[in-house]
Amino acid sequence: MEEKDKKEHGEYKGEIKGGMRPSMKLVVMGIINKKPKSMEVTLSRPPQEEEEEEGDVGLQLKVSFMEKAVQRNARLAGKWGKAENTLSFFPFAAGESFKMEIVCEHQQFRILVDGQPLCGFTHRLSPLASLTALRVFGDLQLTKVA
Repeated sequence: MEEKDKKEHGEYKGEIKGGMRPSMKLVVMGIINKKPKSMEVTLSRPPQEEEEEEGDVGLQLKVSFMEKAVQRNARLAGKWGKAENTLSFFPFAAGESFKMEIVCEHQQFRILVDGQPLCGFTHRLSPLASLTALRVFGDLQLTKVA
C-alpha cells in the first residue's frame, strides 16, 4: 500500500500495486462501531470515465449487521451481477475487533475472518491484475490495511 492512500472517517482508499494475482492476500483489520449498520470492502478497477466514482468491481463485500449477512457481488461494464449471500456463520460483532483476509486464488477470492473461512467468490472479472483499487468504509475504525 502507498503512503498516499487515504484513511479518513472510517473510509480507506488504497492502491494495489500491480493489481490482484493468485496467491496474493489482502488484510483488513479494525474494530466494529458500537451501533453498526453496515460496512463494505470493494476491489475495483480505476474509473474509465471522469464522472464515474469507481470502475468495474471484481469483489464487493457488503456486511449488514441488521440482517447478519455478508453479500458478495461484482460489477462488469457498469452492471451489477447476481449477489451471493450464503454464509455458514456471521463473524462480526458490535464493538469487537476483527481481522479479514481476502485471499486471491486462481478460480476465486477466499474470505477469512479471524482465521476462519467465511466464504468464497468465483472470479467474474478478468484480468485480475486490473483490480488495483481497495476501498473499505462503513461503521468501523480501521486499525490496519495491508
